[in-house]
Amino acid sequence: MPSMSKSDKQNRYQARFLELRKSNKGAFMPFTVLGWPDEETSLRIMKSMIDSGASALELGIAFSDPVADGPIIQAAAHKVIESGFTVVQALKLVGRVRKLDGQIPIGLLVYYNHIMAMGIDEFFKCASEGGADGILVADLPAESADELLEAAQKHDICLIFIVSPLTKPERLIKVVEHAQGFIYLVSRLGVTGVDERNDTKDSRLSNLIADIRKATDLPILAGFGISTPAHARKMLDLGVDGVITGSNVINVVSRANTENPADLDRELKKYLVDMVSSLSPVKA
Repeated sequence: MPSMSKSDKQNRYQARFLELRKSNKGAFMPFTVLGWPDEETSLRIMKSMIDSGASALELGIAFSDPVADGPIIQAAAHKVIESGFTVVQALKLVGRVRKLDGQIPIGLLVYYNHIMAMGIDEFFKCASEGGADGILVADLPAESADELLEAAQKHDICLIFIVSPLTKPERLIKVVEHAQGFIYLVSRLGVTGVDERNDTKDSRLSNLIADIRKATDLPILAGFGISTPAHARKMLDLGVDGVITGSNVINVVSRANTENPADLDRELKKYLVDMVSSLSPVKA
């Protein structure tokens, strides 16, 4: 697959978010673990995401100690590791996903050990050649990102950063200085999973979103605890540009009959389409 220039890769994010903004729609970015529950079913899951109207994809590489992930995604990651599915295989699977859609932005959620085990330059090179647009390193603070930023620039990858309710103003400045693609907003403290929101949390989150808006023009996508159309819509009402959901994607697939592709496609697409529909159109 031919490599793309940095501007081309950033333009996949920029073009998609601009298109959504013009259409008055919020972005829906579903997440799954590469290679779960097996490689071919994993590819089918990601194809369903694309076919259902996902704005972009967030794809995780399985890790043995995924501290940012809740029990649902942890279980999926452990199954992938136990199957022997490797990081190299995961990056090659990204290439298969890219062949399904040349325009959809593809982000990878990884841990620093993934990168160090392969080598920084080699990891970013393989990710770029596979067609990834962005990489979010879940356990990497912005203050420690200089070496990865060099590799990201060299291999035309957007480095995505997290902002949480605990992010201090001085750290927010550092994040927006380096961030590309979008800002990943952790909408609650803790790990990924399903959640019930409350007015106190929402007020604090609204203030944080306002602070991010003052610091950067990058789109803000909220993740953690967003599993239903109502959750997604609520987040848009609070001022984000879109949502990321993963745990409930895993739940839906787990409840479906993965041995029956038609059943899997039907159940997953129903959920995904409902999520996409909840974000269109957004409140003016």
